[in-house]
Amino acid sequence: MNRQSDAPKILPRSLKPALEEALTDTPAVCLIGPRQCGKSTLASTCDSKRAYVNLDDRNYLKLALEDPQGFLDELPEYVTIDEIQRAPELTLAIKRSIDANRKPGRFLLTGSANLRQLPRLADSLAGRMECLYLHPLTESEKMGAPGRFLNQWMSNAMETTLSASRDPAPSTLPGRLVAGGYPEAFHRSPKRARNWQRQYLQSIIERDIDDIAEVKDGRELARMLEYLARQPAQLLNVSAIANALGHTRPTVDRYLSILEKLFLIRRLPAWHSNRSKRLVKTPKVHLYDSGLAATLSDLTAEQWNEERPRFGHLLESFVVQQIIAMAGWSDLEARFWHYRDKDQIEVDLVIEARNRIWGVEVKAAASTNSKDGKGLSRLAEIAGNRFQGGIVFYDGHAVIPIDKSINLSAVPLSKLWEL
Repeated sequence: MNRQSDAPKILPRSLKPALEEALTDTPAVCLIGPRQCGKSTLASTCDSKRAYVNLDDRNYLKLALEDPQGFLDELPEYVTIDEIQRAPELTLAIKRSIDANRKPGRFLLTGSANLRQLPRLADSLAGRMECLYLHPLTESEKMGAPGRFLNQWMSNAMETTLSASRDPAPSTLPGRLVAGGYPEAFHRSPKRARNWQRQYLQSIIERDIDDIAEVKDGRELARMLEYLARQPAQLLNVSAIANALGHTRPTVDRYLSILEKLFLIRRLPAWHSNRSKRLVKTPKVHLYDSGLAATLSDLTAEQWNEERPRFGHLLESFVVQQIIAMAGWSDLEARFWHYRDKDQIEVDLVIEARNRIWGVEVKAAASTNSKDGKGLSRLAEIAGNRFQGGIVFYDGHAVIPIDKSINLSAVPLSKLWEL
């Protein structure tokens, strides 16, 4: 993958139109996502006249904690407040200010913790704030593409294409997987990116954990994340994690919740045809960023062939992340699951939108066959008329029909960043 040696340019973010639209009709808009994913940069591109306050600044933070109402009263009418999770007390003052003046777009907040999982913050601004999720850079954003894959596929606009003859070329997937989506890491050499990713995790442990929970030893949280990084896209086994790390089950559950609130992991629930049973089955665990996962599990692009099974699991997490990020700017109101039945037949990603179902399987191979659609065929059978289609992602070059009766096709992974 090409990287410029000059100062890194600011890449356009596909979520920007949704953010600008929210600011036109909502008093407070909160841009939520992992540390260093580009929230502050995106916020700064929306309105250059808006005042800016960063609660990472100790002076601002001290004032916000000691006198939240007085602090807010001194701010202009339109303001961006960065890292709002650091001063939960400020949200009550924001609530009172909005109740007195409900002009849209007054407060643009950013948060590096999931505010919807922090009751004190979420309850304070219920009905007054819209949350938008900014993810690490997607491959389409890196390439300057519109990121329309999800819309085209789910509207049946994905045309069958035959692959033209071309000389064999090394796959770009290994480099994309280990680069990840954090802007700072992406613009560095692979070695420097790995150094940055390790220090990134250390900075979160030292600075952010205390904002959302009391943890005696942040190193234990880092150990758990590394453990999960070495087996991405696996069913969550709390007992196995507890045994491996020497923790109790309640401690493991608590640490998982913290990692999730910090946007380091994602728990992908299991899908079932009976809605009342969906949350009963075991979720899968994915790391948000494939680059961070690769660094923590000591995977490099040069190991692509010798470590293909491990890269296969990492690729699954990578695709899940790309699609969920795309859904954020696609107005699909989609929900995401995985499928696994008692016969251990699986579908990597199940997408549900408007009471309709789509399925995604991910393969690291450069070719595919009808057997790769086995899980999608089972999903189609169970979902019935709700099933709209499925794709098997692979590292090839052609869109190939697998089973036209259920709208099932093999699709090149490159479509994620070309469309």
